[in-house]
Parts: sequence; C-alpha cells; structure tokens
Amino acid sequence: MKRHYDSDMTRKIIAEKAAQLFSQKGFAGTSVSDISKESGFSKGHVYYHFENKEKLFVYLAQDGMRVWEEKWTVLSPNYPSATEKLYAMAKFVLDNYKTPLLKVGQELADNPSTNPETLMKLYGLAAIPLQAYAAIFQQGMDTCEYKIDDLESTTFLFGTWLGALCQHIFTMEYEKLLLMFHQSVTIFLHGILKN
Repeated sequence: MKRHYDSDMTRKIIAEKAAQLFSQKGFAGTSVSDISKESGFSKGHVYYHFENKEKLFVYLAQDGMRVWEEKWTVLSPNYPSATEKLYAMAKFVLDNYKTPLLKVGQELADNPSTNPETLMKLYGLAAIPLQAYAAIFQQGMDTCEYKIDDLESTTFLFGTWLGALCQHIFTMEYEKLLLMFHQSVTIFLHGILKN
C-alpha cells in the first residue's frame, strides 16, 4: 500500500531539518543524504521539493527574511517618530542579524563554485531591510523631521553602515556593539535632521 504524503508538511519538515543541519555542519558539511536521513524522507523527496541544496538554502534564507520583515512590521508602530524608529531599527538589525544560518550564507557567498543565480537571490534579500530603512526615511521626510535630497542613496548608505557593523557580531561584545549601532544612528542623523 502506498503512503500518502502531505506535500506542504513534507516540505516544511525537510526545510526545518536542513536548517538544523546547515547551522550545525555548514553547507559543505551537509549532504542531501544527511537531510534525507534527518527528515525521514527520501532524497527524491528532497530533490522534488527543492531541486538541490543551494535552492533549499535560498528557500531558508528567504523565509528568514520574511520572518525578519514580519517582526519589524509588528515592532515598528511602537515608535511614533522616524528618529525613534531609526534607533529601534539599529537595535533590531543587531538583534536579528545573527541567525544560525548566517555563517552558512557567508560560506556560500565565499565559495567560487556557488551558482551565480543563488548568489543573486541571496544578495537580493538585502532589498527587504533597505525597503524598511527607506520607509523610515520617507516618514521623516513626510513629517518634516528629515531633509533628504536623495532617498535611494541615503537608504543605501545607511544600510551599508549597519551592514559594516554587522560584520563584527561574532567578534565584539554585544553591549559594545550595541553602543556602536546607537552611535552610528546619532552620527547619521546629523546629516539628515532638519535644523
């Protein structure tokens, strides 16, 4: 007798088990066989749902950014002014950047054999936080809190600044890094606050 599979549940279980394995063993250290064994589904099921390991990781990264966006959407209304939101965003980025899959993403980005399409999809995930930053800056412009001549460049610069600080998440103490995130917003605001 044939077993009946719930396709959505199968996909979810495979993804959850793959995320655990990737975070423990890295991308190269995790095989499709490992994922199959851990999830309880055949390699055929893994390939059916995700085609290959890279596409499985991209799915996990996209899901992680979806969760990031949902969390910020819930948190954001607690900060009425754009400036309050900008400070809150800096802390939010710090608190939500260090995920179990972060190093796996860096491993993939550093590997010259990674499919360029995979890299483009991973790099494309930066659009989500950039849209959130842009919304804060737009709010500040709309309420005459900020004077910004080029929203796109301002957003990109802010994202780059926070991204540079995020590179130190594994090497600096949290409190020291939190202070630097706060200081970066203060310095950044000096360039955009209306007098």
